[in-house]
This record gives sequence, C-alpha cells and structure tokens, in this order.
Amino acid sequence: MAQTSFSIRMDEDLKKQFSILCDSIGMNMTTAFCIFAKKAVSEQRIPFELTANDPFYSDANMRHLEKVIADIENGTAKLTEHDLIEVDDE
Repeated sequence: MAQTSFSIRMDEDLKKQFSILCDSIGMNMTTAFCIFAKKAVSEQRIPFELTANDPFYSDANMRHLEKVIADIENGTAKLTEHDLIEVDDE
C-alpha cells in the first residue's frame, strides 16, 4: 500500500501532551492518527461523541422545544407575530 503524508497544525502544548499520551501507550502520533482515520472510515462517522456547551442543546431548552412542537402538533400552540429583530454584523 502506498504511503502519503500530511501536516496538521495544533497548539504546541496540545502536541506535547498528545505525544506524551501516545508514548505512554506504546505508539507514536502517526499511528494514533492512522487508527483514528481507519476507525472513522470503517464506521463512516467521527468515532467518538462530540459535544458543545451550547445552551441551545441544554436539557431544559430541549424539553421546552419538545413541548412547543407538541403544542403545535396538537393545535394548542399560541403563535404570535413579532417584528423582525435586526442584528448588526460585527
């Protein structure tokens, strides 16, 4: 199988920490990234959960949205018109 290379930019401290981790489990960073790539390709997804601390996805907001959707679906939603909110792009 032909080999190729590519470059990755990352924070210097993160690279050092990742290198230490890889060394501690007996592999180098190239092997770790190859394992990641093979797993991602075989599963056709990022092979771990990605999360963000976005309040939109909080449990409370998701419950609120589910209630609003249920209210719309069963005809009990109280929809009101409002003015467009303009936001300045900065």
